[in-house]
Amino acid sequence: MGKKKREEGGEEREFSKMRLNHLLVTVCLLISTRSLVPASSDDLVRIGLKKRPLDLHGLKAARMSRMRGKNGKSLNALHPHDSDVDIISLKNYMDAQYYGEIGIGSPPQKFTVIFDTGSSNLWVPSSKCILSIACLFHHKYKHTKSKSYEENGNSCAIHYGSGSVSGILSQDNVKVGDLVVEKQVFMEATKEGSLTFVVAHFDGILGLGFQEISVGDVVPVWYNMLEQGLVKEKVFSFWLNRNTDAKDGGELVFGGVDPNHFKGKHTYVPITQKGYWQFEMEDFMIGNHSTGYCKGGCAAIVDSGTSLLAGPTGVITQVNHAIGAEGVVSIECKQVISDYGEQIWDLLVAGVQPDKVCLQISLCAPKGDRSASANIKQVVEENKEHISAGDDLVCTACELLVYWVRNQLKEKDTKDQVFDYVNQLCESLPSPMGESAIDCNALSKMPNVTFTIGSKNFTLTPEQYVLKTGEGPATLCVSGFIALDVPPPRGPLWIFGDVFMGVYHTVFDYGNVQLGFAEAT
Repeated sequence: MGKKKREEGGEEREFSKMRLNHLLVTVCLLISTRSLVPASSDDLVRIGLKKRPLDLHGLKAARMSRMRGKNGKSLNALHPHDSDVDIISLKNYMDAQYYGEIGIGSPPQKFTVIFDTGSSNLWVPSSKCILSIACLFHHKYKHTKSKSYEENGNSCAIHYGSGSVSGILSQDNVKVGDLVVEKQVFMEATKEGSLTFVVAHFDGILGLGFQEISVGDVVPVWYNMLEQGLVKEKVFSFWLNRNTDAKDGGELVFGGVDPNHFKGKHTYVPITQKGYWQFEMEDFMIGNHSTGYCKGGCAAIVDSGTSLLAGPTGVITQVNHAIGAEGVVSIECKQVISDYGEQIWDLLVAGVQPDKVCLQISLCAPKGDRSASANIKQVVEENKEHISAGDDLVCTACELLVYWVRNQLKEKDTKDQVFDYVNQLCESLPSPMGESAIDCNALSKMPNVTFTIGSKNFTLTPEQYVLKTGEGPATLCVSGFIALDVPPPRGPLWIFGDVFMGVYHTVFDYGNVQLGFAEAT
């Protein structure tokens, strides 16, 4: 009897050991599994974004640096073997408002970064950056203090509109929210050749674009998140809080979307060209009237690294005219109307193709002979001396006039009415420094603007597309539109920055290669 009890007791102990071992294995598996998924209960990785106030100085500096970055040269000429770098070469981040925090290394060294869908590399200042003033004002990565650092050593340089950032590639763990992306290659910036980064409120950039535009073909952080199984869905989304009184600037969500950030359903459109998050826009309207610019479709990208909404000079000038934005009179524009307006009218009425008109009246050279004029359409950001200096800008003025007159012909206005309107457009060309001031008391009289995307209209009201800086009597209202002409083959191109993203919650669906837009809450 005692022997039987001892045997039963032994069996119970063995069974208890088995249960304990099973429990330990289960716990270990659970811990291991939990380390691969976000800590939040809804499997979303949330990055709180901070927002800095937008100031006129920042807007001016942004536009000026874009002008200096080009100097009237072809953007493709800057990088002749890679047209995809064109947009990055225009970026300067002076007007970027939203940023968040990441950690690099073990233990994590904290950095403030712009989460930028318009580029694909991660970079932060290096402790080896001792000759650049910008590095003195920001946190610097010290690889000697990280247990997970691995040397790479390859050199790397990223060219922006306001200057270049260069350094060496390194490998380390990157903490984003509750996630740790292991063995991420990034750039330690040892030289920041721009005053932009001296006054910047952020330390570096974390690119969320496609690998196709990654400098050095470095695998982006987002790609490694997916490869390492750190997020549930191949999706990230932006919610930008436009409430100026709110403490929270917004939220970047990895692994899905937060239903509290939007109303209704998203309208999805396919990515038309990988690299940037590029899609096709079907129409652009001022008030209830189509500008006719997007007949046949317009290419556009969503760029969280800028506050503004950029488009081709011709149509942006129409917008600024409609909203009463005050710009400097373009002498060249009016001179071309005076000297060649009748000829332009007659040729268009006679059915000559718009792209042949300026060629026929000898204001533009044949495309084979045009090294600069085919690419110089940045009238908005040229100063008065540049405008009067060369034939290339005469060609540009002619092309703008052809576009405007052609659109007015469709309205069946008289010649006098057309030229009166076109003269007004010339006066509405934004000033060289980019100031497009608006009467803050006139917002109620301004038209809405509407973008047709995926057969759905997305409207911005004056309160949404006009940027306010300052407070009280010092408040200044500025147009949220900027003229920016990207040459072929990448352009013409629209760039949807925070002005649009703040109104419409944006989903970046990498798994299905598409973008989604819905009204933000």
